[in-house]
Amino acid sequence: MLEIAGLHGFYGESHVLHGVDLSVRAGEVVTIVGRNGAGKTTTLRAVMGILQKRSGSIRVMGTETIKLPPERVARLGVGYVPEERGIFASLNVTENLMLPPTLAPGGMTTEEIYRLFPNLKDRAKSQGSKLTGGEQQMLAIARVLRTGAKFLLLDEPTEGLAPVIVQQIGRVLETIKERNLTVLLVEQNFRFAARVSDRHYVMESGKIIDAIGRSEIAGKMERLEEYLGV
Repeated sequence: MLEIAGLHGFYGESHVLHGVDLSVRAGEVVTIVGRNGAGKTTTLRAVMGILQKRSGSIRVMGTETIKLPPERVARLGVGYVPEERGIFASLNVTENLMLPPTLAPGGMTTEEIYRLFPNLKDRAKSQGSKLTGGEQQMLAIARVLRTGAKFLLLDEPTEGLAPVIVQQIGRVLETIKERNLTVLLVEQNFRFAARVSDRHYVMESGKIIDAIGRSEIAGKMERLEEYLGV
């Protein structure tokens, strides 16, 4: 689904990614973890094509995308939910849901989305600016699910949310896996990530420094605590 090799990324003259290598297989949920400033969000932006100055190789579903703009990457079936969520504050929930174009058949219907996110059904006519942070996050994820995207990039989906909403986001990720969708997740909440992810890449100073499978977590907790400073 995704193969990254020797990825370097820059913001202006600032060299942020230093030869990132990682892969995500179809149907997996894979998390990038690390301290703030490690390069996690920049990696997602590079995959999506938002980070313009980058080199190396990014292959999405077999297609080399290192030189493609974001709209071309999206057309391959990639959905991106940024940390800032990116909903339109002046549009209501239904309008936000229907705005993104369909990328491929098989996306969730509005009825399916409202079953998955009952809060959104209750707020269907509410403007984005009137939603809680949790509702905005639900809407940002729901909007991508409707498009038919097969590969989702989720940046800090639980940041700043109440525990009950974090649990709901976890159930959503379980549903995504049941639909055989693929997720690359950036997440500071490792307890949450450990529950939903198949594998974890640890990033530090723009490099991948370790890869840990779900079955290895218990035996590597001391190392993880050192990596993450928890």
